[in-house]
Formats: sequence, structure tokens, C-alpha cells
Amino acid sequence: MDREIPEDAAVVLFDGVCNLCNGFVQFVLPRDPDGKYRFASLQSDVGGALLAEHDLPTDELESIVLIEDGEAYVKSAAVLRIAAGLGWPYRLLSPFRYVPAAVRDGVYDFVADHRYQWFGRKDQCMLPSGDVESRFLE
Repeated sequence: MDREIPEDAAVVLFDGVCNLCNGFVQFVLPRDPDGKYRFASLQSDVGGALLAEHDLPTDELESIVLIEDGEAYVKSAAVLRIAAGLGWPYRLLSPFRYVPAAVRDGVYDFVADHRYQWFGRKDQCMLPSGDVESRFLE
């Protein structure tokens, strides 16, 4: 895979062994027909490099991360920004950005703390195939 990151692309970093996180990626893919978003697992070399580039922890981060326009968004801020980027009807979640981040991230952290218990985990990162393979960075 080892692909260049297009300048206009936004990169979504996700926990590659988390079923919930993989489900989120699978949710985004068909709703992003223009290919605005590229994907990389937090466990990948690309993921680690992007985390380090944005001064985010490379070994303990358990969050969706969005790298867009040179900025890094984590947790609920990343999810809300991705939803807005998908357009209608997902943009309807945008008003939640006015909820204090501590409250939004508290809910996010609660789900994240239980995601393996509730949704399970994979033994290895998802391997994309077909027409979406080009959207994944290694």
C-alpha cells in the first residue's frame, strides 16, 4: 500500500484492531464518494509518523484522530468534524461542537473504555481490498 498522502486529503487514524473503529471506517467509506478521507491505523508506520508530527502520543492514544489542513483533531472533535465533512444528514451533528469538549470527550472516553468488551477486537488490523484499497495508507 505505502501511498503518498494527497495534499487535499484528510487522514483518519483509527485503532486497527478495534471492531467499533473498523465499523466507523466502514461507515465513512461509502458516504465519502469523493474520497476526501484517507485512512491509516494508529498502529501503522504512517499513523505513528502523523501522530509524532502533531505531538500526539504514539503509544497510548486510543482515539479516532483526524489530520486535516495541518491540524490534528482527536476524540469527539474528530468525529464531529468527519460527520460535518460527510454532508447531509451527518452535518446535523455539528451543533454538538458547542457542547463543552470535556462533556463530549467524557462520553467518548466511556465508549472507548468499553469498546473491546462491547464490540470485540481483531487479532490484526483490517486489510482493505477492492476499490477502497487506494484510500488506505500503510
